[in-house]
Amino acid sequence: QLQKDLEEVKELLTNTTRKRVRDVLLAEKHKLELEIKNQPLPKPKDVAEEEKSSLGGYTVKINNYGWDQSDKFVKIYISLSGVQKLPAENVQVNFTERSFDLLVKNLNGKNYTMTFNNLLKPISVEGSSRKIKTDMVLVMCKKKREEKWDCLTQVEKESKEKEKAAYDTADPSEGLMNILKKMYAEGDDEMKRTINKAWVESREKQYKGDIPMDI
Repeated sequence: QLQKDLEEVKELLTNTTRKRVRDVLLAEKHKLELEIKNQPLPKPKDVAEEEKSSLGGYTVKINNYGWDQSDKFVKIYISLSGVQKLPAENVQVNFTERSFDLLVKNLNGKNYTMTFNNLLKPISVEGSSRKIKTDMVLVMCKKKREEKWDCLTQVEKESKEKEKAAYDTADPSEGLMNILKKMYAEGDDEMKRTINKAWVESREKQYKGDIPMDI
């Protein structure tokens, strides 16, 4: 629209003979040229469509992963079918000393994210990287110190310590009760029925054992 206005002003300039009108038109021409110059350049349609496509769909949070370690690296394996077909720039990992986040863009119309905060120990940002393999992304966290990690995050460590403290009791039967309670809480219906049956039988035996023989 601005370009059309400019062309019309130029046409009027070629036809006008009056100085005042010419000055007004020149001022308007200069103003229009500035406006056109400051406008953002339109993106080619294919680039715009590609960007829209890469950010389209919805975002899926990745919860499943596997991990192991060597002396120098902690390795996190994330399974993503077909990820090797994506352009390399669609698989991004940002590292900090105690965290990393993964973003995979436009994989089968979806974006995938995974974030790890409060890593158990500090990592080297410069030495860490990611590798794209068949149906998998491998995140390589370079350890700052060559030492064994018991788990991936500080939260996992605290959770394990609390669990251990619950079972490490002076009374062995109390520790067993805690394990049974945990199995019951996390088990399926079959497991719950089995534990209930064992519990009832145990109580019955205990009760019978307490009854005096002469009654």
